Amino acid sequence: MFTLRKALTGLIVVVVVLGLAAAWLLRGDSAQLSLEKTTGPKPELAEAAPQWFPTIGIAKPVGWASGEKPVAAEGLVVTRFADKLDHPRTLTVLPNGDVLAAETNGPAQRGPGGLTGLVMSYLMSSAGAGEASPNKIVVLRDSNGDGVADQRFEMSNPGLDSPFGMVLREGRLYVGNHNAVVSWPFTPGQTTLAGKPEKLMDLPGGGNHWARNLTVSPDGKLLYVTVGSASNIGERGLDEEKGRAAIYEYDFDRKSSRRYAEGLRNPNGLDWNPRSGELWTTVNERDMLGSDLVPDYLTNVPLGAQYGWPWVYWKKNIDWRVNDPMPRDMFSYVRKPEYGLGSHVAALGLAFARGGNLMGERFASGAFVARHGSWNRKPLSGYDVVFISFDSNGNALPKAPVPVLTGFLNKDDTAHGRPTWVAFAKDGALLVSDDTGGVIWRVVAPGAKPAAEITPIPATPMPPAPKPGTKFIVKPATDSDLTKSQN
Repeated sequence: MFTLRKALTGLIVVVVVLGLAAAWLLRGDSAQLSLEKTTGPKPELAEAAPQWFPTIGIAKPVGWASGEKPVAAEGLVVTRFADKLDHPRTLTVLPNGDVLAAETNGPAQRGPGGLTGLVMSYLMSSAGAGEASPNKIVVLRDSNGDGVADQRFEMSNPGLDSPFGMVLREGRLYVGNHNAVVSWPFTPGQTTLAGKPEKLMDLPGGGNHWARNLTVSPDGKLLYVTVGSASNIGERGLDEEKGRAAIYEYDFDRKSSRRYAEGLRNPNGLDWNPRSGELWTTVNERDMLGSDLVPDYLTNVPLGAQYGWPWVYWKKNIDWRVNDPMPRDMFSYVRKPEYGLGSHVAALGLAFARGGNLMGERFASGAFVARHGSWNRKPLSGYDVVFISFDSNGNALPKAPVPVLTGFLNKDDTAHGRPTWVAFAKDGALLVSDDTGGVIWRVVAPGAKPAAEITPIPATPMPPAPKPGTKFIVKPATDSDLTKSQN
């Protein structure tokens, strides 16, 4: 009896200790900065607080009951374009008005190992992101123009493998699988995807960040592909990061690709700034530096740009957790992001306002961004769609993001859904995919006239090349202070 009593007492002690340890681990750290302070062109960066175990905070999905919907900004109305979808992510609008929605999820065994991997797997499953990928593209058609998709067609094909980005170009539908860009012959109005796809280029597969988004240059000659990192900060060695944390450019005429930009931990949304003509992207920054670090961001992406991952964040901040040596003189060429979107908001979809949209004058010049929502911040952040205002020169203004759609998150930290992607329908409405809610929302400003076309900034042509044999003579300026004697 005495031995049994001692065993029970020991078991109780172990249970209590484990319970206290679990409570301590799950407690995490709370943000000291408001989310707004980590947004804008000059977000406030807190002191780094490295963690060996992440702060845990994720909203359990509860879905949308009949008649429920998000909260639209004043002057806007939101309705259901389509529902009862299976994890819809990216959206592509075809010239005939059909909307392609990728029903997708990551490939199996894509995350890190160890305790962190177990925690992430549990959290993603709790948030509705741990299921097997449906691997389908759904054609949604509003045949009578009432703002509701009354026809849908599921396109399945063995060649779809965690499909994400989709673009239509010259009679072919290009799809970004997690491990390759593939394509099929495709005509708007088509509702099947038959036959074996043609592979355009291989990509590093899986990893923590498996989504591969696509966009085509305005002239249709170049394709751009996002590839996220395999890890948080290269903790498993940079050999696993070869070809990752980058945006690639594929030249259709030359049939070749090159790395266009790098140091981008997890680029997602891609769109062209209608004023400047620049390529812009949304990027998810690193984790486990505390609830206040590091802000995700929206930025332009010039050719050859380097944004610092994994060694540097926000231009001049070193992540001392990275073991691999930093490239020499890196600070001399790392770029600062253009606009902070808030810490751990998981910024995904991006769409610039253009001519013909029905969002009203308030949203005439700028970019819409879907903030999917945090899993490792207290309090939770994101779970909304916001608008970033831009000036007439194509630059983000120093203003806080304007809420467009909220109400995805409840006061008890459960979530009806999580906004994922944004795109403009042919009629000018803003479409928002909600992957865990299984809905695509339609947002308009009732009575708004179609927005005027945005006039691009005139390009400044390069001076003509000098004729062969031309000689140049440099003479000092006689009125320059540099030629005067210094007393």
